[in-house]
Amino acid sequence: MIHIRNARDGEAVLLSEIGLRAWQKAMAAIGESHAMIDAARGAFRNFVENDWLTITVVEQNGQVAGWAARERLDETISDFWIDPAFARQGLGSALLERIEKEIADRGFEKAAMQTHSGNNEAIGFFRKHGYSIHWLSVAYNPKLDRDVPSVGLTKTLVSDGNGGYGQEF
Repeated sequence: MIHIRNARDGEAVLLSEIGLRAWQKAMAAIGESHAMIDAARGAFRNFVENDWLTITVVEQNGQVAGWAARERLDETISDFWIDPAFARQGLGSALLERIEKEIADRGFEKAAMQTHSGNNEAIGFFRKHGYSIHWLSVAYNPKLDRDVPSVGLTKTLVSDGNGGYGQEF
């Protein structure tokens, strides 16, 4: 059974390890080093300890399977991590649906996220759920201490209700 809830204080180790495992799988396409893994482990731990109030957790049969965050509580999904052991079981779809609802409930018309351009699994997942790629860039990532090519994806969450543009008359 899938259950979605807010993160709890004291889950930093568990959530950061899930994030790290999912990150390692995603980073396989661009390569990683032990230094990058250590930096990522520290970054995950720091984020989860300090920003756990922005995190939504998905569980499968009582076991934490992944999490997502909206770091600034805006329309941007800053983190989205499903433990590789739980992949392809509908957990990511359920978690994304909840996050999109939270974004829409806060009055935002679209959801946005970004990932590295070689993360084909994540890009495919988000495109399957209605996201479109809107930009490509290369930027320095201080957490990884290197330039990373990234794509930005967005999805419109609200419509005007009449299938067209503007106001209905």
